[in-house]
Amino acid sequence: MARLTGPAITEFFTEGFAHTAWRLETRGTYGVPSETAEFQAWLQGEEPEPDLDRPWLVAMRKLEGEGKRVERVRIIDDPPTDYQRWMLSEVTDNIDAGEDIRYLPRAEQGLLPHGPHFDFWLFDSRTIGVFSFDGDRSLGMELREDAELVLRGCQIRDAAWHYARPAEAFLPR
Repeated sequence: MARLTGPAITEFFTEGFAHTAWRLETRGTYGVPSETAEFQAWLQGEEPEPDLDRPWLVAMRKLEGEGKRVERVRIIDDPPTDYQRWMLSEVTDNIDAGEDIRYLPRAEQGLLPHGPHFDFWLFDSRTIGVFSFDGDRSLGMELREDAELVLRGCQIRDAAWHYARPAEAFLPR
């Protein structure tokens, strides 16, 4: 199948699935070039202006309007990495746009079947998009319909969703 990178992943969401998209994020840091300047500014104490017209958020609002579900579980370190704290600072934008994002402490990752775990999107429980990385930089997502791999993704999803907690539980008080 195809390997999607950057904006092509966001574009895939407009027509790439019929009902559900589910993501597992396992890494403490993601080297996303489009986020670098904003992340560095945040590390320096600058609060970014919300950009509710980001292509991802626009796509999420559109999908929610179509009745499609987009969910994800993020594995979070204790203490969270700087990148994870930054993502938490912006998670409500994603939730407000229609995503359901939950967190699972890394110490509880062993509750999930089929370790070690990898980053993936699962679409309609039929297609899995497996990410590959060079260090922290994503090389993209390879779409596959391998039945065994999809089943493994479904089993991980079901367990992760069961044990994960809503993002609000991890927001600074």
